[in-house]
Amino acid sequence: MTNETSLLLALLMGLVALLYSSVGHGGASGYLATMALLNVPATVMKPTALVLNLVVASVTSVQFARAGHFRGKLLLAFIIAIPFAFGGGTITLPTNLYKPLVGIVLLYSAFRLFGKSAAPEEDEVRPVPPMAGVACGSVIGLLAGLTGTGGGIFLSPLLLSQKWATLRQAAGVACVFILVNSAAGLVGHLSKVQGLPSVLPLWGGAVFVGGAVGSYFGSARLPVDHLKRLLAFVLIIAGGKLLFGG
Repeated sequence: MTNETSLLLALLMGLVALLYSSVGHGGASGYLATMALLNVPATVMKPTALVLNLVVASVTSVQFARAGHFRGKLLLAFIIAIPFAFGGGTITLPTNLYKPLVGIVLLYSAFRLFGKSAAPEEDEVRPVPPMAGVACGSVIGLLAGLTGTGGGIFLSPLLLSQKWATLRQAAGVACVFILVNSAAGLVGHLSKVQGLPSVLPLWGGAVFVGGAVGSYFGSARLPVDHLKRLLAFVLIIAGGKLLFGG
């Protein structure tokens, strides 16, 4: 990988972190998208995305918690996701399976970014049924571990569509959910990691800055609808590349 490519990825990843963190996400699907666009080997995409997710989810969790948007009971409803994320992280899919799976995740992420979920008000929020939390948490956790994402791109729309959280609560819970699932997925994947890219500290610094800025403004009612739609185009291009371009 050339120095120019490494710097370009750092810039793009920092922008991804800024956009995703503003809505309480770690940005793994965006990092996967940028790496796919610039032909980063599939073998390092998953662990790299998980490490960057940890960086951004950490700072985002602090920002949203300080703003009073975190709900511990809501997170506990989906706690079953953690062992499933670990289990998914232990599985290294062949490239011919991993790329299409990540491509589908990216396209789904783009669809969610284009969509505009109706967020319930505080008095409309209802508790999560225990069995629904177990079932949904299991599926999201496994998919998070398999693909190298934190699962937030799936959790947030679920919370809003089922009226289990307000928009800010969904963001506050999603970032902590992403943090613990990314850690579990990375631990599960460590035994199979041949080596992370040497440029990872540069990328980590870029996403830290982007995550800090994005989560600061995002937790203070920053409108991001137009920015999310621009990012969705990147996800569509990268998802299509993985699915159809090899």
